[in-house]
Amino acid sequence: MATTKNKLQQPISSPTHHKELTVVMPCLNEAETLEICLKKAHKCLTEHDIAYEIIVADNGSTDGSIAIAERNNAKVVHVKEKGYGHALFGGISAANSEYVIMGDCDDSYNFLGLMPFIDQLRQGYDLVMGNRFQGGIDQDAMPKLHRYFGNPFLSFIGRLFFNSNLGDFYCGLRGFRKDAFEKMKVNSRGMEFALEMVVKSTIYNLKIKEIPTTLSPDGRSRKPHLRTFRDGWRSLRFFLLYSPRWLFLIPGLILFIVGSLLSVALIFSRIEVMGAVLDVHTLLFAHLAALLGMEMVFFYVFAKVYAVTNNFLPESKTYDTIRRIFTLEKGLVIGLVILLSGLGLSGYSFFSWSDTGFGELDYTNTMRLVMPAVLLIAMGFQMILYSFFLSILSIKK
Repeated sequence: MATTKNKLQQPISSPTHHKELTVVMPCLNEAETLEICLKKAHKCLTEHDIAYEIIVADNGSTDGSIAIAERNNAKVVHVKEKGYGHALFGGISAANSEYVIMGDCDDSYNFLGLMPFIDQLRQGYDLVMGNRFQGGIDQDAMPKLHRYFGNPFLSFIGRLFFNSNLGDFYCGLRGFRKDAFEKMKVNSRGMEFALEMVVKSTIYNLKIKEIPTTLSPDGRSRKPHLRTFRDGWRSLRFFLLYSPRWLFLIPGLILFIVGSLLSVALIFSRIEVMGAVLDVHTLLFAHLAALLGMEMVFFYVFAKVYAVTNNFLPESKTYDTIRRIFTLEKGLVIGLVILLSGLGLSGYSFFSWSDTGFGELDYTNTMRLVMPAVLLIAMGFQMILYSFFLSILSIKK
């Protein structure tokens, strides 16, 4: 019996040698469940003759977790900066191996079932994600709001925004090649760390595989750190910020096209729709929609150029197209033409007013000249300013 216990706790290779696998467990006061997770990982990996190490990335535990980790032959990496992402990044950076598997040490993930992850990594995949919906979620292992709405909805948004086929973006049990992790250039250090790994892997066209895994109830007596609505919003915000196409471009194009078409129609005459009369007041809001739509499209361009220039995102065909189309010279010429058109229309409106002796005007007709003139002046002026700003953003450090 003593021999078996010793076998479960001892890594099979010396800490000084390069290993095939590192298991990284982020830890903040996990004394209740840390030991069972460590023993399960040791048991699985020793039984399959894996050259491995286990790293407990401690984020300031005060409940004896550090002593438990050391007693169970895990390497403790102390991470002073608070946060889930900081802890994981510190543990992964200290890994002395070709592959890394990360997982929370709350006894909800099955550390006895690590071999499917290792097998897929050996086959050349860069990131191997667990899917808890395919493997099985025990009763009370995941809150119903997360299981039936939050996770499916946000995973759908992730698939839609980033053209991914993953069914479970949020599974914390995952394996990856350490050199692939370095390619991801993960910047987040909070709970978005795990999300950014998935998004960056997709953006950088890394080889991703999803395999079934299970989820058991949290073995701790205290409540988990997860906060449903706060963390759900942080996830959605992260998706939007890393996908300016959905945040700016698509809604901006819709606003611009609808506003422009309605503006053109109302410039010539009012329109009656199902008994409602659309006139100059509607024209004003149509102009506003077109102007806001143009601004959103430019913000998409700014975000894309900034992200590529500062190495948040890789260069792409979209980026090359933007660089080719949105040049300073083209922007200045187009902006100047639009500005002069607005000024010309303003001059025409002024002289039309002078023909009346600068008296009262028929606002229904004159506003159809004045409002387009103001819109063109604003668009032209913004186009010139945005062209200069875009050139500044394009300057690489």
